[in-house]
Amino acid sequence: MPYISETYLTVRYAETDMMGIVHHSRYYPWFEQARTDWIKKTGITYSAMEQMGIMLPLTETHCRYHYGLKYEDEVLVTCRAEKLTVARIEFSYEVYKLPERKLMSEGRTQHGFADSDFRPINLKKKFPEVWERLTELTEH
Repeated sequence: MPYISETYLTVRYAETDMMGIVHHSRYYPWFEQARTDWIKKTGITYSAMEQMGIMLPLTETHCRYHYGLKYEDEVLVTCRAEKLTVARIEFSYEVYKLPERKLMSEGRTQHGFADSDFRPINLKKKFPEVWERLTELTEH
């Protein structure tokens, strides 16, 4: 079973809109934090990957909102890699309200592997050690 990271957050007032619910745009920074936490499990940080010359430009994104979260709600964001190829990686996310663990939204992001000039790369050939770590988390 693939590795699933867990990121815990508390909704801040600035993340809510005039209706008092979390604005749809605020979910993407939460996804980014969850993805960063997932990548840390490889033993390499997101910033270390960028310093190595591995960029993960966003190529596609989606979010489905089931219910609205409100100020000071406790939140769990899970992240897992759904698809991994030598050219791209796709992550899925689930956002839960705690403590009842009610599913509030689901999302996904797709990223290409690119060098620091944003030219596509074959991660397996160019960075086999990183490829191996990502593969281990995706398959187990």
